Amino acid sequence: MAIESNTVYFNSPGAENTGETLRLAKARAEELGIKRIVVASTTGDIGVKAAEEFKDYKVVVVSHATGFKAPGTQELTAENKARIEKLGAEIFTGAHAFGGVAHAVRKTFGTHVLGDFMANTLRMFGQGIKVTIEISLMAADAGLISPDEEVIAIAGTARGADTAIVVKPAHAHDAFSLRVKEIICKPRL
Repeated sequence: MAIESNTVYFNSPGAENTGETLRLAKARAEELGIKRIVVASTTGDIGVKAAEEFKDYKVVVVSHATGFKAPGTQELTAENKARIEKLGAEIFTGAHAFGGVAHAVRKTFGTHVLGDFMANTLRMFGQGIKVTIEISLMAADAGLISPDEEVIAIAGTARGADTAIVVKPAHAHDAFSLRVKEIICKPRL
């Protein structure tokens, strides 16, 4: 038996694709009966939009770690955090699966580390693909999604959402068990 599904390729990356990305992801979630959505959101704008779009789903919003941009700062705004939580979505804030302590090694010793190689290899498919896989690992490690069921992961190239995949997640220590089942949409870079 074969499954036929369309992949949408956007002519350019960016926030202008957010509405269509969320619409496509929701349509595919309905078709496959997937009830868990993982979405990357730096300031929380996309997290709010996803929580609104996926009201009857379990939504996990993954934000940057505190201190990612500057020591002691959190890019997820307090207003968006409150809105996301009021809409019933969960928020995970933590170290990047491909970064964390490895970023300190790179910064201190000026050398690349394993996470850099993994991240850059995935970027060959697009920044959004790299981020969807990374947030799936992070959410699984936090216990917010299960490696036993498929989820839809949504991310973007810079701002906004322009990439969505169907993924069977894994924990970071078992990252090579993660499986990208389908690419719903992405920029055609």
